[in-house]
Amino acid sequence: MSAEAQKKRIADLVAKEWNRFVGYVRSRIDDSAERDAEDVVQDVVERMFERDEEDDPIVDLTGYIFRSLRNRVVDLYRRKRPPSEELSGEIADIRYEAAVTMGREDAEEALAEAIAELPRAQRDVLVATELEGRAFRELAEEWETPIGTLLARKHRAVQALRESLTGGEE
Repeated sequence: MSAEAQKKRIADLVAKEWNRFVGYVRSRIDDSAERDAEDVVQDVVERMFERDEEDDPIVDLTGYIFRSLRNRVVDLYRRKRPPSEELSGEIADIRYEAAVTMGREDAEEALAEAIAELPRAQRDVLVATELEGRAFRELAEEWETPIGTLLARKHRAVQALRESLTGGEE
């Protein structure tokens, strides 16, 4: 397939599925994300147009776009905290346990991916308390959600991360 034909194929798919792609990204980033979902989709599409298609043609275009969007969301979460900043509490323990079996770099990547895959409510409270250092009381007032609900969401998020990264071992 020629480069022009591949670019037309990409443009047609993106035009047809734009709302679906934006919805996918929006469901994975919180409201305080540095960039909105449409910007993320636009970045991914621009990079696809810059690729040299003749050397490496894309067979499953829709799957490729969703995988690229997921990777871009993971990148956004990685950049939210400075590399020197250490995670606090239980997340640091899970990261350490994962690093023992996977290696540090693989554990960092796996942690970012696992966080991005959490349900939005769990991810939001985990990011706010662990990465941003916010207090449950502050979040409860801002989000108009009982502290007990936030604690339960964080507990489920931590359990899911532990299961994902260490196989549930404690």
